[in-house]
Amino acid sequence: MSFFDHRSIFFSVLGYPMSYLEFFGTLAGGIAVWLSARGNIWSWSIGLVNVVLFFFLFYQIQLYPDMFLQVFFFVTNLLGWWRWAHPHPGEENRRKQLKASWMKPSITAIVVGGMIIATACFGLFASRLHDMAPSVFPLPSAFPYLDSFVLTTSIGATYLMVEKKVECWAAWIVADVVATYLYFSKGILLVGLEYFAFCIIAAYGLWQWSREAKLSMS
Repeated sequence: MSFFDHRSIFFSVLGYPMSYLEFFGTLAGGIAVWLSARGNIWSWSIGLVNVVLFFFLFYQIQLYPDMFLQVFFFVTNLLGWWRWAHPHPGEENRRKQLKASWMKPSITAIVVGGMIIATACFGLFASRLHDMAPSVFPLPSAFPYLDSFVLTTSIGATYLMVEKKVECWAAWIVADVVATYLYFSKGILLVGLEYFAFCIIAAYGLWQWSREAKLSMS
């Protein structure tokens, strides 16, 4: 079997078959998120490996919105890498990279409202994919609306992360809680455990970036 086939097993642990896709995708994702919480610019490059592997994994287990999300992540990893390395004048931290900051409440409200509307729209689209393109999506989307919520919340969180807004970590916590449930439900246990760990890392990131934002204002 191919490396990119989720049935291609790397090893088994406690009777659980671990595919190459799940193991290496999870490993790259864990490193990338930890580096993001630390404000390390290399998170973006390692994240590219994660999203490519997860694209193939999520397609094969019918988490189609999550599959589409990886395409978005691929583009934003490139954009985020560039944005952090090239801050505008006055946006630099001590490492000459973009510094963390908070959003205005009005912008926060717009972002949250956009996520809710986008979830409803994309959930409806995902629920009909197998009817619109049965040759590409032969099986129905497993969790069209919950998976779409993860997609839209992650898109919002990623946009805020590219701009290095503290609130991105609150969005990540919400998305990761729902994603943890989805991945355990679909039987990809290592990915589910990783996203549970992401909830903790996101809480750390919220604290770390809040501290950096306060220091930059003092």
